[in-house]
Amino acid sequence: MLQVNGLYGGYPGFSVLKDVSFMVGAGELFGILGPNGSGKTTLLKMISGLLAPDHGDIFINKKPLGNYSVKELAKITAVLPQVSSEVFAYTVRETVSLGRYAHQRGWLSRNDAVDEKIIDEAMALTGVGFFQNKLLHELSGGERQRVFLAQALAQQPKILLLDEPTNHLDLSFQKDLLDLLKKWTRDQGLTVVSIFHDLNLASLYCDKLLLLDKGKIRAIGNVDEVLQKEQIQEVYETSIDFQPHPKIPKPQMALVPEDGEMGNFNIDQTLLKMRDDVAELISPFPLKVMASSSVGAGIGWRTKFIHYFSKEVPGSDLAVAMPAKGPELVWYGTYRHIFVMVSAGMEHGDINLCIFVNGIISDEAFLKGIIAASEERALSAGESGGGAIVVAASQKGMPIEAEMLVGDIQRGVREKLGVLKGSQF
Repeated sequence: MLQVNGLYGGYPGFSVLKDVSFMVGAGELFGILGPNGSGKTTLLKMISGLLAPDHGDIFINKKPLGNYSVKELAKITAVLPQVSSEVFAYTVRETVSLGRYAHQRGWLSRNDAVDEKIIDEAMALTGVGFFQNKLLHELSGGERQRVFLAQALAQQPKILLLDEPTNHLDLSFQKDLLDLLKKWTRDQGLTVVSIFHDLNLASLYCDKLLLLDKGKIRAIGNVDEVLQKEQIQEVYETSIDFQPHPKIPKPQMALVPEDGEMGNFNIDQTLLKMRDDVAELISPFPLKVMASSSVGAGIGWRTKFIHYFSKEVPGSDLAVAMPAKGPELVWYGTYRHIFVMVSAGMEHGDINLCIFVNGIISDEAFLKGIIAASEERALSAGESGGGAIVVAASQKGMPIEAEMLVGDIQRGVREKLGVLKGSQF
């Protein structure tokens, strides 16, 4: 549907794009990524015909872009630019109706019944029909964005070019819009080429991605090929962390702000309070946790870690809690980068293990830490032994390799389980 070959160019006296080439097929949602000044909008202007390249070629349906008249191009290509603060004194319906101009004949032609039906459908799909008689300047930025999208859809294009389409939209309309575009690419063969500033949205909805860096292609391909952690950090010059989406196999990114507070703070016995009813460790900041426990199981961020000695489960929104026999059967100690707590569980043979890590560890290290603790417990208590296993990391300070963490856990758990067994619990 769309082919771009070796584009160079930009603006008078200022070159932006350098040897940009790619292809987008019918029914694909193609995302363009890159920091400010990387050439995203310049590229979209060249594809739409608003800006001529210095060198290179653009083909739509194997026909050179320059061979299309303005009206011919408008029949197959629609453009949704970023919403401008400058608006004309048109109503919503009049604005959407402008999308039918390319399909009309003659200077004085008017919308017929088919045009009106298409206009109504475009407004219904974008949710602007109920304020169709309002003037554009009376609308919010998000409402105007939806009106201009309806105008673009009224053109019934084969290619839709979007410059940050979710700008000004709240979360629900972002999702509705992108769900709708994805459905049209699938059901109607619409080709969508869109600039995205939100890399997570691009990851969720795009079939292919193009990453621009200073006017050049840094990466192109499917989502997993383009959204590589080191590559994104280099291009955007910021720290990020990657996590899998909880329900679909797409990567999601989180910014990592600089945080110097409590960088040298250690989780150790000074935070532990031993009472008749509980042994409670309260962190001054949330710890990242992977836990199998009666309360607070799973992966998340927690501040309270409780071994409780009665049948009544202590309630807390940010707690990991596990039943234990009593304060005399709770043992703890520090082993290089970790603080270990071991307690005898309520049920016969159960042993609870809590490992607090003073440093930054990966998801792989969390898993290896859980496995190492479980293996040490099995060696000591036998395969029938149960109980909670918790690994909680400060995610502050120095990075700790998985192998180093495993060594600390093996040593600490083995020693504390030896003490616990010696107590004849």
